[in-house]
Amino acid sequence: MTADRNVNLWAPWRMEYINGLGEDQGCFLCRYRDEVGKDSENLVLWRTERTLVVMNRFPYNGGHLLVAPLGHVASLRELDEAGLAGLLAGVRDGQDVLTSVLKPQGFNVGINLGRCAGAGLPGHLHVHVVPRWEGDTNFMTVLGDIRVIPQALQALYEQLRAAAQAAGLTK
Repeated sequence: MTADRNVNLWAPWRMEYINGLGEDQGCFLCRYRDEVGKDSENLVLWRTERTLVVMNRFPYNGGHLLVAPLGHVASLRELDEAGLAGLLAGVRDGQDVLTSVLKPQGFNVGINLGRCAGAGLPGHLHVHVVPRWEGDTNFMTVLGDIRVIPQALQALYEQLRAAAQAAGLTK
């Protein structure tokens, strides 16, 4: 990009996130857990008896998932062994679904524990599963701290939900 050229990038979906910064809207993961009839609206892909798998509404990359325990816990220490196993199984199954639909070449999997570590929702533990491809860190990210997500969230939700159903993960 050159300095004499104007570039406009439109990402109107980001305004929901920006406008909500600083507002205490409660725990969206607990709200999604309780709003069973709104899974499509809330981008909930599937539930198990211990976990919830949700698409990140403000993704780093297309297909960015959040895997969370159903209970409102802030740390790994608060989960029993079955809860820990269920959380990791959700990460594994999320990778499988993303692989079947998006064919990523790798994944970033991480947990931000505490606000100073980057947790946007420090009270409810969740694992980020981010699909990655060779070259997905392009000039947009490097020069402008901008990410380009090429597919609408709802369209990708429908693809991932169908793959989760085919894999027997949904009820």
